[in-house]
Amino acid sequence: MEKLIAHIRNFVNLDEYEATIVSSYFEPQSFKKKTLLLEEGQVCDSRYFVLKGCLRIFIINEKGSEQTLQFAIEDWWITDFMSLQTKNPTHFYIQAVEPSEVLTIDNESMEQLLQQVPIMERYFRLMLQKSFAASQMRIKYLYTLSAQERYHLFNKFQPDFVQRVPQYMLASYLDFSAELMSKFRAGKT
Repeated sequence: MEKLIAHIRNFVNLDEYEATIVSSYFEPQSFKKKTLLLEEGQVCDSRYFVLKGCLRIFIINEKGSEQTLQFAIEDWWITDFMSLQTKNPTHFYIQAVEPSEVLTIDNESMEQLLQQVPIMERYFRLMLQKSFAASQMRIKYLYTLSAQERYHLFNKFQPDFVQRVPQYMLASYLDFSAELMSKFRAGKT
């Protein structure tokens, strides 16, 4: 729990009393590699904060292939915001890429937390803005950079991540084939 509190304090002032309240709303969970936390057709009711490991959101496209939309590693949040907000079934899957330890908070608990500790509203707004900005940049890169440029840019800013994530997942995230990823890693293109 200390890791979450430290993360929150990087963005907002949280006193000890508030930190105790915040801590009481989160449930620790562990997931084995490849465990699905959410499947298409279910309603998403939780947000996940990664303490250790890696999660991803993906879809299965019309060809039956997985397309990774987002990863979350240590100190990152992940959820399906649309399903969370509308309470409609999700179109996504959330999966543990590695054995993972997370803190979860469901919607009802989240609303109670925000009422009890109003500064958390600011924290979550900042996290949402950060996430949205990252999504916008990813879309820009998908439209404006070649596959090779996307790979090299990602490798430059996330070199450890490139080594952690299975090649086919990273290739789907960067929107090219696993075969092309092999060539990039081997330095053949």
